[in-house]
Amino acid sequence: MKTLKLTSIGNSTGLILPKELLEKLRVEKGDTVTVTETPRGLEISGYDEKKDRQLEMAEKIMRDNRNLLRKLAK
Repeated sequence: MKTLKLTSIGNSTGLILPKELLEKLRVEKGDTVTVTETPRGLEISGYDEKKDRQLEMAEKIMRDNRNLLRKLAK
């Protein structure tokens, strides 16, 4: 477990990640990360364009077919 401190960055608040955490995430300054809410809390991961496209497609399918999915869930 690692404790980090929030800091002011202009009018925003930022979280400074130490080098070893950046290496574990396989990201560096300027990269984009994904924050996902899970039952255990928030998960930070390196941005994966392919995974993002897949999630967008899944959300669209679920939205477009919500009535069918409701019937299948019963």
